[in-house]
Amino acid sequence: MMARGEALLVLEDGYTLRGRSYGAIGTTVGEAVFTTGMTGYQETLTDPSYHRQVVVATAPHIGNTGVNDEDDESDRIWVAGYVVRDPARIASNWRATGDLEERLVAEKIVGICEVDTRALTRHLRERGAMRVGISSEGIDPTTLLNRVLASPLMVGANLSAEVTTPQPYVVPAEGEHRFTIAALDLGVKRNTPRRLAARGVQTHVLPANATIDDVVATGADALFLSNGPGDPATADGPVALTREALQRRIPVFGICFGQQILGRALGFGTYKLLYGHRGINQPVLDRATGRVEVTAHNHGFAVDAPRETVTETEFGAVEVSHICLNDGVVEGLRCRDVPAFSVQYHPEAAAGPHDADYLFDRLVTLIEGAR
Repeated sequence: MMARGEALLVLEDGYTLRGRSYGAIGTTVGEAVFTTGMTGYQETLTDPSYHRQVVVATAPHIGNTGVNDEDDESDRIWVAGYVVRDPARIASNWRATGDLEERLVAEKIVGICEVDTRALTRHLRERGAMRVGISSEGIDPTTLLNRVLASPLMVGANLSAEVTTPQPYVVPAEGEHRFTIAALDLGVKRNTPRRLAARGVQTHVLPANATIDDVVATGADALFLSNGPGDPATADGPVALTREALQRRIPVFGICFGQQILGRALGFGTYKLLYGHRGINQPVLDRATGRVEVTAHNHGFAVDAPRETVTETEFGAVEVSHICLNDGVVEGLRCRDVPAFSVQYHPEAAAGPHDADYLFDRLVTLIEGAR
């Protein structure tokens, strides 16, 4: 176990916690958010949707199973900082190839431990997600608070260009090649094209600034809008691309940030949630089946669409297909007159649960119907 010096956490409202250093020594700022997953910390840390966010783990013990070479959702850790209560003294798992804290140090991720994460989570639930700073360099609270207040807000942040792939790449289908999909990489996780590949789908992953000509050039049977970080109100390029796809009746499926893009393309607004949904235990009602799914979430924004009525849009009728049972947030959209649908959560969740994996089958059925 690494030697631990003093560390400090300060929220933008002045709320302060003192603990011990965890990970790299240094200072970091970002948006403080909490995630309720009991497992899957490696997937969380490497999820591009957490770019510029300081993640508070509500699970008390972190690092027990170490890290491995298979569970990353991207090629790096994206979180701006990490807050845990009790870091594991040793990693013990047959799949482990390394220690979590050693990796945090290697990737220069500043964290803090031995703090009351329950109290911090309750504060964020009451006051909302907000900017935060962590320092293990001996900075005093006032200086750290000033750095926090000088940092950018998440509202208005256009971050997809910072996490997208610089060049297109292809993930081939497994077995028989049935369909081809163009995936707009707004922060896509690796498990998404894997879940598509398992269904015979070849995925062309395109940069966030891709055009409709880029999509058509792949020979795509559908357009996939990925998850990603930032404020969807800034994503005018992806919204314009989605509108062109809808006009051409190209099937569209969006998840998380992708739902917000589809929502905007259909004419709905978006707004920032008080503290968002993050974790792998969020209950969602599928209105078509009446089934309640336990789902994985990571979003701080949502689509502002009427939940109880069908909305007539430029592209025909649109209904809210899924809702969150915790707070009634819109969790899914379904277009009745064009081949498009979306969900606000993660059906590809590698750490589980897998209740929503069927949505990839629904996409395949949508493509078959469009043909």
